[in-house]
This record gives sequence, structure tokens and C-alpha cells, in this order.
Amino acid sequence: MNFENPLWFIALLLIPLIWYFYKESIKKKKAAAIKFSNISLIKEAGTGKSKAKEVLFYIHIILIAILITALADPHIPLRQTKEGVNVVIVMDISGSMAVTDYKPTRLEAAKESARILINELSSKDNAGIVVFSSGATTSAYLSPYRDKVLEKLAAIKQTEGETALGDGLALAVDMATSIPNKKRVIILMSDGVNNAGVINPDEAIRFAKTNGIQVYTVGIGSQDEVILGSDWLGNPQYANLDEATLQKIAKETNGQYFKSVDSSTLSRIYSELPKKIEREPEYSSIKDWVILVSIGILLAELYLRFGRYRILP
Repeated sequence: MNFENPLWFIALLLIPLIWYFYKESIKKKKAAAIKFSNISLIKEAGTGKSKAKEVLFYIHIILIAILITALADPHIPLRQTKEGVNVVIVMDISGSMAVTDYKPTRLEAAKESARILINELSSKDNAGIVVFSSGATTSAYLSPYRDKVLEKLAAIKQTEGETALGDGLALAVDMATSIPNKKRVIILMSDGVNNAGVINPDEAIRFAKTNGIQVYTVGIGSQDEVILGSDWLGNPQYANLDEATLQKIAKETNGQYFKSVDSSTLSRIYSELPKKIEREPEYSSIKDWVILVSIGILLAELYLRFGRYRILP
């Protein structure tokens, strides 16, 4: 349990003060009764009537404590979780994603896997898509409307650019925070090394950590070396997967890294990801319930004082 306004508990210091004045009042009444030989007061001090007044005092003390607790606005974690998650998919669309070791290409396999993920999300989740090559851009804004996001996903095209991984992650963090009061998760896939853009991966990691965002990373790359083409001297150029950077991003943001070696493993990863997303418990205010309890105690007191079987004076 936590409290929205815990400073109100300082008011509980009034209770010992009230207790002190109550006890002093009882002592003075007893002293006055003895001093003036007031038989009725002496009898009252030792009878059930006095005990009933003491019970009444305790009821008032409990009421004060409960009302102060209500002012502190107590919250408890419910069994259900927060209403949905902001999930941002970050897709590498650089030139290396045109390689055909994944069928039909790495990019098309990645799009199909992302489609599986979006369909597996909860109806209360929001989904968005960021793409990056030499720079990063928004493909689908964060939205609960799954059909619109899938439509934007299908429209993503291959580029010939480089790999601005840091830019892509930073833009995704910005998107994930655009709708407040939800858990935020980023799923980043790449098959290359960060070699473009204005934000390096370390800066993007700090940005994600500052905003409390988990990043799950997926490395795309076959077991064997894949030739992308050749340079101007005719030397072969290979698709190099920077697993170390992807692992670092996942580790430092409390996410997880997955290695995909073909289309089937990529699809399997994306179908399992929704189950791995950590959903925080929702803290809900119980202030109204605390006030209802105090009203119930007050009604009980009124009955004990004025009801048919009243026992309080």
C-alpha cells in the first residue's frame, strides 16, 4: 500500500493530545465528585455509564484516525494490471534488410513477424511503428486501432540507406511516452551495425532508462556469412550483426535480447514477446472505501446512542 498525500499522517499527532485532555478531564471529574461528596458522580464514575462514555471516546478516536487516513489517499496494488501497454516496434529498413536469407527478404519476414506481434497484443494496448535506415521516421503513430497500424506496417518499403540504430531507438522512446499513464515497451530489430544518424546507441539507452522504458531487442542474421555485394574494388561486403550493442540495450533497460537465424525463429520470437512483456500492477485509490468505513462507524455509534437497544448515553 502507498499513500498519495502521506503528510496528512502528521495530523495523527493530535490523537495523543486528545487522549491526554480526555484523561485529565476524567481525573478532574473524579476529584470534584470526591471533594463535594457528590454521590451521583461517584456512582457514575464506577458504573457502566462511565464505561459507555469511554467506548464512545474510543469510537471518536478511531473515526479521527480513519478520516486522516482517507485524507492521505491510500492506494493498493490490484490483481489486475494497468490499462494497457504502449508498444513501439522499431524496424531496421536499411539496405541489408533486402538480403534473401530470410524468405522472401529479411524486411518482409520482419514485417510478417511484427504483424503477428500486433495481433497478439491486448485490446487495451497501443501499438506504434518507427523505421530507420540512414535516419529514423514514424511509420505508424501510437494507436489502439490495430487495423490502422497493420495498414501502415504493410506499406513499409525497403531503402538503400545505412543503419541509424540510435536515432531509431530515440524516436521510439519519444513515441512511447506520448500517451501517459501506461507501461512503455520498445521492441527493436536490426541486422546491422550503427553507422549513421546523429544519436549514438549509448545516448539512446540513457534516454530510454530516464523514461523507464523496457527495450526488447531482436538480432536478425543467419548462422553463415551473408554477402551484401562488393565494393568498388570488387571485395565482398558482408551483413554484420552487432549483437553486443543489441544485448547492451536490452540489459541496461531491463529488457531481453533474442537472436533470430531464420524466418521461423523470427516469427516464433514475435509470437512469444507479448507474454514476456512485464505488466505493472495498477495502484488504485481506496480513499472512498475508507470514508465509507468511517460513515459506517458513525452510523453504528448513532444506533448505539439513539437506537432501540441503545447502550451509550
